Amino acid sequence: MKWLKNNLLSFFCCGFLIFLMFHISSISSHLVHIITPSSKVITQSVSNYAKQDSFIFVQNINSFVPYSKGDLKNIFYTIVNSGWNHFTFYCPMEYYQCVTDMKAFSQDQDLLTHINNFVHPYHSFSNIQTTLSESGEITISINYLYSKEQIEAIETEVDRVLKQEIQNGTSTYDKIKIMHDYIINHTKYDVSRNENGSSHYLSYLAYGPLFQGYATCNGYTDLMAIILSKFNIPNYKIATTPDTMKEEEGHVWNALYLDGEWLHLDLTWDDPVSRDGKDYLQHKYFLINNEELHEADQGEVTVNEHLFKPNIYIEFR
Repeated sequence: MKWLKNNLLSFFCCGFLIFLMFHISSISSHLVHIITPSSKVITQSVSNYAKQDSFIFVQNINSFVPYSKGDLKNIFYTIVNSGWNHFTFYCPMEYYQCVTDMKAFSQDQDLLTHINNFVHPYHSFSNIQTTLSESGEITISINYLYSKEQIEAIETEVDRVLKQEIQNGTSTYDKIKIMHDYIINHTKYDVSRNENGSSHYLSYLAYGPLFQGYATCNGYTDLMAIILSKFNIPNYKIATTPDTMKEEEGHVWNALYLDGEWLHLDLTWDDPVSRDGKDYLQHKYFLINNEELHEADQGEVTVNEHLFKPNIYIEFR
């Protein structure tokens, strides 16, 4: 009997050690949650350029306690949309996969690019650093694309142009058309940056078309988005990424809500690069719906640059 008790005790101890070996990570993480007191999230003042609109894919939130991947996405959007440089929040004990999900989220560059399109251009980020701890503390550090000096210059010049070009009583539709035409008439597509990856101009920012007369699709779209926001028109940018296109590079254009409908607006394709060197102004991609966008892309050459993801830009689904 004594021999049996000793063997049962040894068997139990071995089994317990094996259990610990396979579950030590989750146990330690659980203990950390129990031992570490819950930390309070400290919010900051929101930037003047933070959008108040919520979209189907991303929404502004007030609670920074995540319980799902969707919560993590909305927390991330709210942080960037608010213009915060640093922000720390914490995973609750109930959300065991929180750190793992956040790690995967922070490494998904395509998803981050799409989320970036829903914020004001001044809050577009150039890069983001995510610091994760096993205790569930998550810190987001953001470097924004536009400098304070660039924003001040762009704001001053845009206000000057709007005062010059827009008359009192002008309809919203006509305001958009006037500024669509103004940007194209004062801008050339930056072929050098597109072909060589380098340029003398800040054509990938709204600064390029506004002050230097050159833009890539990013520059056209950012400048138009800034103007649309000044008109208090709900808008965001739509991006195609290499996984949705046959080409290696993506494309970006404007989406806006007007008269109860979401519409496309692509200044890049309305300012074509001509073989004869002349400047052309088109309205082929001016305030069109999905069906009209598809028709505009069919011609002698089929355009593949507007193959966007309907599960992200859901307003167009």
